[in-house]
Amino acid sequence: MAVLVTGASGFVGGAVCRALVASGEGVRALARSDAAAETVAALGARPVRGSLEDPGSLVEAARGVEVVYHVAGRNEPCPRDLAGLYRANVAGAVAVVEAAARAGARRVVLTSSAAAIGEPRGSVATEETVPVGFPSHYARSKYLGERAAFETAARFGIELVAVLPSSVQGPGRATGSARLFRLAASRRRLVVPDTAFGIVDVDDCARGHLLAARRGGAGRRYLLSGATVTAAEAVRLVAEALGRTVEVRAVGRRLLRLAVPVAAVLPGDLVCPDTLRTLAHGHRFDARRSREELGLDYTPVAETVARTVRWLRSTGAL
Repeated sequence: MAVLVTGASGFVGGAVCRALVASGEGVRALARSDAAAETVAALGARPVRGSLEDPGSLVEAARGVEVVYHVAGRNEPCPRDLAGLYRANVAGAVAVVEAAARAGARRVVLTSSAAAIGEPRGSVATEETVPVGFPSHYARSKYLGERAAFETAARFGIELVAVLPSSVQGPGRATGSARLFRLAASRRRLVVPDTAFGIVDVDDCARGHLLAARRGGAGRRYLLSGATVTAAEAVRLVAEALGRTVEVRAVGRRLLRLAVPVAAVLPGDLVCPDTLRTLAHGHRFDARRSREELGLDYTPVAETVARTVRWLRSTGAL
């Protein structure tokens, strides 16, 4: 069948696109630039020019497809353009669902985020957890985008399934958390926050999208998270894959919270109030629903880390 993928030139969208091409689907990929068109064409998809801000281009891109995978969005730890972040993650999701409905598509698979759960600090979150607040604008924007997309899908009578990945890791991730790999490769000692977070292998994340399209219940949410690790455990896994020893010291969450006002005055691209609040909050997820309803099996974290190290070495990044 024909499918459309938005965000296919990105890390997660590219993995979803590759998985769809490998499964034999006829894949179209929305591309807003020549560079993006070249990237998705190299993945085996047919590039279709358009953007989330152009409703007409979205309708044309989705015409004749059965399923739309909406992966595009903005994931910025320290956003400078808050209006742009909410516009991309909320209005963009609504625009895609409306376009899919008008083009005659049957189903939309929406890439949300595990951060959109909004669980109380210290709890183990599920898809049914009642949100109490969000540590970052990114998390809030993904929650609002997911809610608006479900409301739009109900209004148009289109099937919508949301997948909520935790931290997506694996070969191809060269920014963000990849910095941890480079630090572990160059330092003998590291100070890390005393926090925990969920991890999902990028290939498992892609498979979760495809399984959500085929087996997911309309109106359902599916957390995609293979394991929960602490920051100290993550460093040790990376060090083990590198074949070296790194001494790890954890900084308490109270200190992170106390540093928030300082970060507000001296914001950076990686350290800002949003990232400090997110680290102080931490995340633990129960992804049982994705295992039981979708049949998704997860890659062991150590294997994901080892694959990532091999890829980073092959690119010269380490």
